[in-house]
Amino acid sequence: MALRLLKLAATSASARVVAAGAQRVRGIHSSVQCKLRYGMWHFLLGDKASKRLTERSRVITVDGNICTGKGKLAKEIAEKLGFKHFPEAGIHYPDSTTGDGKPLATDYNGNCSLEKFYDDPRSNDGNSYRLQSWLYSSRLLQYSDALEHLLTTGQGVVLERSIFSDFVFLEAMYNQGFIRKQCVDHYNEVKSVTICDYLPPHLVIYIDVPVPEVQRRIQKKGDPHEMKITSAYLQDIENAYKKTFLPEMSEKCEVLQYSAREAQDSKKVVEDIEYLKFDKGPWLKQDNRTLYHLRLLVQDKFEVLNYTSIPIFLPEVTIGAHQTDRVLHQFRELMKSSDDSPRAEMFFWKVLHQAYYLDRRTLCSSAVMSVSLLSDVTSGIFLLFVCK
Repeated sequence: MALRLLKLAATSASARVVAAGAQRVRGIHSSVQCKLRYGMWHFLLGDKASKRLTERSRVITVDGNICTGKGKLAKEIAEKLGFKHFPEAGIHYPDSTTGDGKPLATDYNGNCSLEKFYDDPRSNDGNSYRLQSWLYSSRLLQYSDALEHLLTTGQGVVLERSIFSDFVFLEAMYNQGFIRKQCVDHYNEVKSVTICDYLPPHLVIYIDVPVPEVQRRIQKKGDPHEMKITSAYLQDIENAYKKTFLPEMSEKCEVLQYSAREAQDSKKVVEDIEYLKFDKGPWLKQDNRTLYHLRLLVQDKFEVLNYTSIPIFLPEVTIGAHQTDRVLHQFRELMKSSDDSPRAEMFFWKVLHQAYYLDRRTLCSSAVMSVSLLSDVTSGIFLLFVCK
């Protein structure tokens, strides 16, 4: 039997926190400063999506294998179209969008390491799946930030990968024996209850670079960890893109595919985008009412991440009570270590924001988890663990 102990709302990546907390003056309670957010009254008084969304209010994602030039192309497209560019969400994406923007230790970011995955993808400590699940949650958070920006400003957005393409790495990991079937089931369960609330991108741009060329680029880049990536793993990623992702997305949105050489000509890519009709996909069926509900969802980061927490026991994303208590105490010490007053306030809110991740997913791989209490009735042993 699981008991959820803590429920906290996550801070929006597109808004600043305006107060450190409630204060008491001579026994009179003073609440935190009001931070206005879009709500029912805004909608009823005429603040509707149709007034700001235009033909250039698009969501574009750039996908491809490792080292295919996604970031460069995405940035150039955003600059030429006047869109907002969202770099690929990594392990420290929650850190970069809250507080002072500085990354916290990996202990407070899923206890996973991309470098360790490259060095030892079959590690017995479950790092591979923690990494994959954490990155899915980071991409989910980023996608909500991108949609929030689009619905709030009307400005189009360009992302590098998204929640819709994240599964290609999961399939490659499983095919290579890096993770167990139970991990795949867990991932698919989380994905099924989270991705259903989001509209797909208007356009997917896929950069098709053969595996031998990808390996050559990796070697040229010189990262000692990435250089350990096997050709079989890269091939599985490519297969997942071409056999599953692209066929599925072609039914939901526009798809443009370019070779490595063609992707270098961003001007030609932008011209191709301008000629697209964008005449298919669920975006065509949206109205002010549905976009109103979508905006309410994406601005509520707790709700965005809430369903990444599911009551399934999985050793890869589970820790014991003593370890939980130790990390919680370390968090409290981090809050005490900052003396600079202005920075301390931001740091406090950043740590508090990360506490949502800590309390719900410390050393685990979900962006928001539940802190659960399990009781082994036969042995009388209690285990406090954090699970997805």
